[in-house]
Amino acid sequence: MRWSLQELRKYQESGLSFEEHLDLTKQLKARDSQILDATIVEVVGTITIDSYGYLLQYRLKTTLTLPSSRSLEPVLVPLDFAVTEQFVTPEQFAQASEAMSEYELLLLEGQTLDVVESVLDNILLEIPLQVFTEAEKTGQSLPKGQDWEVVSEEDYHQQKDAAATTIDPRLAKLSQLLEETSEDDKE
Repeated sequence: MRWSLQELRKYQESGLSFEEHLDLTKQLKARDSQILDATIVEVVGTITIDSYGYLLQYRLKTTLTLPSSRSLEPVLVPLDFAVTEQFVTPEQFAQASEAMSEYELLLLEGQTLDVVESVLDNILLEIPLQVFTEAEKTGQSLPKGQDWEVVSEEDYHQQKDAAATTIDPRLAKLSQLLEETSEDDKE
């Protein structure tokens, strides 16, 4: 899905519609080592050409296989989202008005518009930071081993508060001494 700008100018009046099914598994794995697998990417969209540039709008659907953030088990992560991007040539960028500044402009390097690169970039941007299996989402038990365990943030704060209120028995006498000293200072 790569078009030359000359070819796209033919569609200046009507725009260009496209629907493609792309196998981008190799490219996605090469750009992000966490991706274990990817299904065929369905891309449906349009390119509108005007004096402001090339407006690319599409919707993509795919499913990525990613490792769980806790257990590293493979998890299927469906992606279905819309993308709108405004591409401009260096000449159009130099003439860009303030009205165009509210949009993010992507500068074209060369005389082609490559939709595959846009699709790859946007898939990588949509990958969630944390991925959990269904059992990990619903379960309360977190992984643990010898001398370590994963705790939730809530449990951590409870443990921290409990430790703060508990006085080490070795320091209990020192605590009493401080209390007696503060009472003497009050008198």
